[in-house]
Amino acid sequence: MPVIEEVDENEQVDGDEQQDRGSRTTPPGGGGGGYNWGAMMEHIGSNKIDAGLWVARVFIIVCSFLYIIPIYGPQAAMGSYQRALICNGLVSALRLHQRLPQFQFNREYLGLLLLEDSCHNLLYSLIFANSYPITLALTPVFLFAILHSVSFTRKLINLLGPTALMPVRKLTDKLISSQVQILRFIALDEIFIMPCIIFMMFTGRVSLLVPFMYFRFLTFRYASRRNPYCKQIFHEMRIVTENYCQKETTPAFIKNFLTKCITMLSRFAPQIAQQPPQQPAQ
Repeated sequence: MPVIEEVDENEQVDGDEQQDRGSRTTPPGGGGGGYNWGAMMEHIGSNKIDAGLWVARVFIIVCSFLYIIPIYGPQAAMGSYQRALICNGLVSALRLHQRLPQFQFNREYLGLLLLEDSCHNLLYSLIFANSYPITLALTPVFLFAILHSVSFTRKLINLLGPTALMPVRKLTDKLISSQVQILRFIALDEIFIMPCIIFMMFTGRVSLLVPFMYFRFLTFRYASRRNPYCKQIFHEMRIVTENYCQKETTPAFIKNFLTKCITMLSRFAPQIAQQPPQQPAQ
């Protein structure tokens, strides 16, 4: 798959297996409980940017919990919601800076910018950071932060020792094995946000621009090179809807309504450029 260091969105988190196996055999050094704290700190010192991104993602996870469980009151929960989205935007901006070449003011650079999933995530954060709090909108940010932090967390645990923090090790392994299911859930969540914000627009809770901006985000997600889950979920939803419309027991007015919805959504779907087949090596 593709979840999204985005996972990438869609790098697979199961990479670096040789490095993990090597670090698990590292003999524990001096430190409390036989943990190799020195090796872990050395790894953090030599990977400062990755460590900073990991800390930011842990901060997003904490802020998401403080919003979902408002133990400090509703005002503090609203602040946690905004901090999580702002921090997600900062992480996306840094990832975007790492991926793109030197800035150039031309159409080619803009096209390359809009192809990056980090750019889509940055746009997502800008849409919802100052809007009415929507739990559905925070869910992808929360889950992406978890998935992106898993790989670095596992490396740190392996450096501590082969038996260090076994509950956390088992949790990270479980998250890695469930990565595809989580990414599919994120894609489904992102799709259902659209009708939610349309409803909220009519109730005055979001501005008129939010649905149009979010629609643009969905088109970027649909055409993503690293994260195909949004496109897959749309395709599966279309198949299920068409099968329902073909049943004899489906009322005619519902069948006509669903058919028109499918036609309209298909018209808005972005065209995906087909990559030319690679020529075999001579």
